[in-house]
Amino acid sequence: METIAFTGPPGSGKSDRALVIAYENGASCIIDDGILIYHNRIAAGVSAKKEPSYLGAVRRALFWDDTHAEDVRRKIIKINPAKILILGTSDKMAQRIADRLKLPEPSRFIHIEDVANPEEIKQAREARHKEGKHVIPVPTMELQPYFKGYLVDSLRFFRNKKRDTIKQKGSEERSVVRPVFSYYGKLTFSNRVIETLVRYAVKDMKKIKIYDISSERSRSQTNGIILYIDLKIRQGTPQEIKRLIHMMRDKIQKEIEYTTGMSLETIKLNVTTVVAN
Repeated sequence: METIAFTGPPGSGKSDRALVIAYENGASCIIDDGILIYHNRIAAGVSAKKEPSYLGAVRRALFWDDTHAEDVRRKIIKINPAKILILGTSDKMAQRIADRLKLPEPSRFIHIEDVANPEEIKQAREARHKEGKHVIPVPTMELQPYFKGYLVDSLRFFRNKKRDTIKQKGSEERSVVRPVFSYYGKLTFSNRVIETLVRYAVKDMKKIKIYDISSERSRSQTNGIILYIDLKIRQGTPQEIKRLIHMMRDKIQKEIEYTTGMSLETIKLNVTTVVAN
């Protein structure tokens, strides 16, 4: 099984183009926002767009819930596709989804900038941010039973003849929904919140003492964050110190990504320690 990643910032038009990208790359399955799509139908999963909060939507899209992930894994095994397309807001997010679903690492990364020009991306972002519209790459009739009480409308695109080679009926139809969380404003986290989460993550690691924590948003990754931590590790062998640093990194990453929905891009450490002989 080959995994292909299709990535781009939120609202840049990935879901609009997902069916075409999947077709052109021979992928019969698509993973998008928590659902598995197979032959234009929702085969398994729960859409992140049904979540009442932004954070819940991010967790759903990343398959944090074990039951959700297992349900989709079982369906993928049953279908056994030769290729599967994973949509994500960044390459790292696509890799994390593949890991949660126990799929192979993506062999290729297709970026929205590779298939859409700046004007098309701008129009997609305006539809997202001004109108709160989200696209799901399945026909409206297929989607309506899953989104009772939501705004659901069809969206058809007429593309050039080269891309009209997709023969499946309804394959050019997408659906538009307006999730509850789209009515909310932009969500940000202060450095104090990030510091609290870091200290909570390592509270049981008695050999580690953290002096200072600061953070900044990533310039290269959507919803990415970079951490700077000054800490002291009590005496230990080089192997013990290395193990503690790896354990600390994993705990911090899990806590921040689960709680905030942000992606921890880098942790830069300034470590003081006494190395045992």
